Formats: sequence, structure tokens, C-alpha cells
Amino acid sequence: MPSSDAPAPKRFLFLQGPITPFFDEVGAGLRALGHAVHRINLNLGDRLFWRGPGAVDFRGRLAEWPAFIEGFLDQHRITDMVLLGEQRSYNKIAIAAAHARGVRVAATDFGYIRPDWIVLEQDGMNAASRFTRDPEEIVRIGAALPPPDLTIRHRDNFRRQAMWDMLYHLSSRMPWPFPHYETHLLQHPLTYYLGVGWRLLHRSADNRRADRILHQLSGTGPLFLMAMQMESDFSIRAYSKYPDLDTALREIAESFAAHAPKNAHLLVKVHPLDPGLKNWKRRTRGIAAAAGIPDRMHYLGGGNLGAIVEQVQGVVTVNSTVGLRSIIDHTPTFALGEAIYRIPGLVFPGTLDHFWTEATPPEIPLREGFLRCIAHSLHIRGVYYNRPGLDVAVKGAVHRLHHGVLNVPDDGLMFPTDPEMPATAAPRPWD
Repeated sequence: MPSSDAPAPKRFLFLQGPITPFFDEVGAGLRALGHAVHRINLNLGDRLFWRGPGAVDFRGRLAEWPAFIEGFLDQHRITDMVLLGEQRSYNKIAIAAAHARGVRVAATDFGYIRPDWIVLEQDGMNAASRFTRDPEEIVRIGAALPPPDLTIRHRDNFRRQAMWDMLYHLSSRMPWPFPHYETHLLQHPLTYYLGVGWRLLHRSADNRRADRILHQLSGTGPLFLMAMQMESDFSIRAYSKYPDLDTALREIAESFAAHAPKNAHLLVKVHPLDPGLKNWKRRTRGIAAAAGIPDRMHYLGGGNLGAIVEQVQGVVTVNSTVGLRSIIDHTPTFALGEAIYRIPGLVFPGTLDHFWTEATPPEIPLREGFLRCIAHSLHIRGVYYNRPGLDVAVKGAVHRLHHGVLNVPDDGLMFPTDPEMPATAAPRPWD
């Protein structure tokens, strides 16, 4: 039973979440604290990753979902909703219904800070985030917070992540028992997995090729990096003006050709989990040739991202977390799309044409304040796919949801060093 001074019992609804026991275990933790916990499964994968009570299946069509979710929220008097992917069709409808009823919404995903941080913030991420974009307010709030511990303390398990991902998405394609489920994915899972598997087989060769290019360009002039993203990611689909990455790449190449120093070179780094359904090496060469810079624009299929960021004089991205990485490394950064860090002083406030010659590093007080604010207000520590980091993440999420602490610093989550969890020797989270 909750203590007399505990927060009033809430009524939680969990929708689709990370492909991991994370939501199931957070729900169990909240239930143990006296809260009511509900779950709606939209496909067979959802059912496989929720073992606790309180689950119901929605087997209707997407057109029937608005009435269903509205009725569910009212019938069960839901106070809080938790989900991943605020731009997914089902979740967008559910969020609208929640807002109309004053239901609080918590969205989670991989952290803006990587690798062992997880986002848990109100309503959504990036353009949907409620985080302030006021530089003065960020500096003021950050000054009262301690610096975050960026030492890696938890490692994810990629093999387990891949296995769970395949189990979830392949089972979700089965027509039974959810015949009308509409996925948010753009490609069939088998096509994606085969593509990623092929790229992983060639990763060593791609890394060696990238290292050779960097070695050859060392000392020749300024280097700039275009950090690619997953074209299927909602960061591109919902939070940018670009219909595809080809369009963004052409815009960058044309600006670079016209305005960058003539001895500068542009590196194009593909996302490590891009399935290769588009031949980005060939497309990069074609775009470079069309822009008149065939010898100054270079495709990197691999390479150590941390080492690359340290060697370049500027980073351009749509809204990848690589942009925050470069900001933390004091590297001049330009964001083409909506990103939580797209704040003048963190990123270059001028045009892309001027970035190549006028960009300066992020302002140190703003950079420090921003990092402190997002660490203590929008994140919990831990990982989704490996213990004990998963246990730490569950504990942090239960704490924030139990106390209703979202988007504000919380004294109970100042991320103290766990004496039982040895730190990785690397002092920064991306090395």
C-alpha cells in the first residue's frame, strides 16, 4: 500500500513502446506503488512484450481507433498515457484524445544524449518537445544544476536488440489475431533486415575505406561532415521539410560547391543501420558530379563517428543526434530540420551558404546549460536491451511517472554514481 505522503494514485495507459520488456516492467513497478495500469495491444508484437495484467487487444481498423481510444480513456478514467513514437498514426490520434481530456502524455525513446540515456519527456521529442528554446532561460536554469555524468555506465546489447526487433516486427506482420493493424514502417521487415545484414558483413571493409579517405584528406583543407539519418525515421518524415535524404543532400552539395572554400571537402557519413536500399555511394557521386564537386565530396560508408567529428571543422545534419554530439565536442553545427538543439548559439544561426566560412563553435555557457537542462529534465539513465542498464532505466522511469515529474529537474534523479556499476574508461558517451 502507498504511504500517506505518497502521490495520489494515477491510472496509466501504455501504448506501443520500445521493443523490450521496458514498458512491462515499468508498468509492474507503478502497479506495485498503488497505481492502476492498463495496456492496449495493437499487434501480436505488442502482446509478446507485455506479460502483465491490464491488457486489451484492439483488432479493429485504424478508422475505428479514434472512437475506441476515446471510449477507453473515459471508461477507465486514464490520467497518464505512456508511449514511444508520438508521430505514429495510432499514437497521434491517442495523444489528441488525451489532450482533449487533460490526460498527461509521456513519450520515450533513445536519448538525445547517447548511448546510455533514455528520453522521458512530456508529449514528444524534437519539434513536439515542450523544452524551452530560449537561450537566456536555458543558461539561467542550467546554472543551478550540476554537470551530468557523461561516463558510460551501461552498455546495450545489439544482438539482443536485433533479435527482439525481428521477433516483434515479423510477428506483427501476421494477419492473426490483428488483421487490420497498419504499421508505421516504410519497408517490409525482411527487406530491411537483409539490407542491414549485408551492410554489417561489409562493415570492416567500409571502415577501412573511410579511414583511407580521412588519411588522404588530412591537411588538405577544411573538412565538413554531413551526418545522414534513417530516411524512414520520423525525424525526417515529420520533423523536416525533406521528402527524402536525396533532396537534403543535393541542397547541401549545391551550397557547398558555391560557398565553401575551394580547398574544403565534404564527407557524407551514412547511418550505421541504413539498410542500403538506396545505393548512397552511387547517389553521392551523382549528386557531387551534378554540383561540380566530384573530387571534393566523399561518401563514407563506415568509420568511427567520434574520430570523424573530432577531425572536421563543421557538421551539417537534418536533425540527427550527431548534431548534439558535435555541439558537445565544441564543433560548429548546422541543423536543417527541427531539432531540440536548433537554438541560436548552439547551432549556427545564419544560412547554410554562410556556414561554410562563418560558423563558430557553440557558445560555452549555452552549451553547458543546455546539456545540464536536458540531462536532468528530459532523461533517465540506462538502456533498453541489456541488464543492469535496463533495471536502472525502469527504476528511473517508475520514479518520474510515480511522482509526475516530467520536463523539470528532479532531486531524486541527479544520476549519482552507482558504486556497484564500474564506469567505462572512456570519459565521453560516444567514444
